[in-house]
Amino acid sequence: MLFKKNSSTQKEKSHYLSAKESREIAKQNARTIRALEKRKKRVASEEEYTTQMRDEKNIVEFDNLHTYFFGDAGVVKAVDGVSFDIPKGATVGVVGESGCGKSVTSLSLMQLVQGPRGQIVEGSIRFNMGDKAFDIAKIPLADMRKIRGEEIAMIFQEPMTSLNPVFKIGYQMDEMVLLHTPNCSKEQAKARSLEMLELVGIAAPERVYGCYPHELSGGMRQRVMIAIALSCNPRLIIADEPTTALDVTIQAQILDLLRDIKDKIDGSIMLITHDLGVIAEMADYVVVMYAGRVIERGTTKEIFENPLHPYTIGLQKSKPVVRRKVERLYNIPGQVPNPIDMPNYCYFKDRCHKCIGKCNGEYPKFIQVSPTHSVACYLYEQAKEEEKNV
Repeated sequence: MLFKKNSSTQKEKSHYLSAKESREIAKQNARTIRALEKRKKRVASEEEYTTQMRDEKNIVEFDNLHTYFFGDAGVVKAVDGVSFDIPKGATVGVVGESGCGKSVTSLSLMQLVQGPRGQIVEGSIRFNMGDKAFDIAKIPLADMRKIRGEEIAMIFQEPMTSLNPVFKIGYQMDEMVLLHTPNCSKEQAKARSLEMLELVGIAAPERVYGCYPHELSGGMRQRVMIAIALSCNPRLIIADEPTTALDVTIQAQILDLLRDIKDKIDGSIMLITHDLGVIAEMADYVVVMYAGRVIERGTTKEIFENPLHPYTIGLQKSKPVVRRKVERLYNIPGQVPNPIDMPNYCYFKDRCHKCIGKCNGEYPKFIQVSPTHSVACYLYEQAKEEEKNV
């Protein structure tokens, strides 16, 4: 349908950009990207990105993190003000539907957001190194390479695309050890690689060490990825949907393996998944994300036994339940808002059946329901006010 030239109302509804508007967006993006890339590639002293943890019991503290992608049609706010903590020795599950910003949050922590379009624009990611703390958002790329792999390791979603198909497993594992261990010989690196393959439950480590990735099954490749991630005894393991595309039996084995290894290395895990069953089994704390924001956070027991946000309730209702017959599986109505032009009000308002008058106002702030449970919803702000008046 063509819009009439003299109709301002119809023009406002159009999703098309003029050539002039597109050029202006490109110019603004280019200026912003140049400044952010210059900041990443600068030579900086350690004092510039040394910071202080809000709580020494935390390994990571995300504080108002904004990660954007600068596209031709506008700025995609993939992560738009995310704040949560990962305590030492705990597993924190990050859950939400596809496109809610889970993986971009983890990639921001690793400084692996695809540049130059993808950039950390604002906020802090405080990482506890033990004797000191660094702000990951301010660390130059050259210095981040010393932390990535050694202090923070990531198990990527798809092992077949994460492993290089033209190099043998042994070569890729040894590379990790040699890169982060000073004065390490090739023989020592191989011994460490074989030790890690044995740790993750591979029965014939010598044979797997000499294989190419395509010669292994999906479960074996995932175990190899875990072995590579654990090679340098990291303080934090990021597991980005580690059981995707694996059958149920292998999924259970991988989850058991992660749980055992966390206890052995006394580390923390950031577990990213859309599977609520995995979260219920693995996580100590749960962070629920929607459209680039955290909308609820708390302990696993609180989130599953007393979900508060209508989106969290909808996620749980849409999960199949054993021994319960339903004619149609529940789904949350509506669509996620366009990330290029986000509304000023609550992002879930247009899909929520519980919205009230206040929901038309600015985005709701977090309401502390218990010491460990908080939710961004006006429904509970109203309840808090009523409690104070009683």
